[in-house]
Amino acid sequence: MDSLDKKYYKISEVATLLNIPASTLRFWEKSFTVIKPKRNNHGTRFYTPADIDKIAMIHYLVKERGLKLDAAQEQIRANPQGIELRHRTVARLKQMRATLQGLLDALHSLRR
Repeated sequence: MDSLDKKYYKISEVATLLNIPASTLRFWEKSFTVIKPKRNNHGTRFYTPADIDKIAMIHYLVKERGLKLDAAQEQIRANPQGIELRHRTVARLKQMRATLQGLLDALHSLRR
C-alpha cells in the first residue's frame, strides 16, 4: 500500500483499492478490533492508510491463507508484526513476479 497519498479514504475507495466488497469491510469492522475507521456526524466511515494496511493484512490472512475469522484475529493478537511483515513480503514478491512476467512477455513478443 505504498501508493496511498490521501489522509482519509471513504469505504467505496477502500473497497475499490483492495478489490473487496464494501459489505465485507463493514462485516470485518465488526469482527476485528484492529479496524476502527473515523466517522463524521452522518456516520460516513473514513479510513486512514494505516487502517487500509490492517484491512489488507486481514484480507491476506482470510482470503489468501484461508484462515477463519477467529483464527485470523488470534494471529493478529499473537504476532501482529510478524503477520504484517509476512503480508508485505508476499505482496512485494507478487509485484516482482508480475514485473518479471511482463519482461518475459516483452521478450517473447520481440522473438516473434
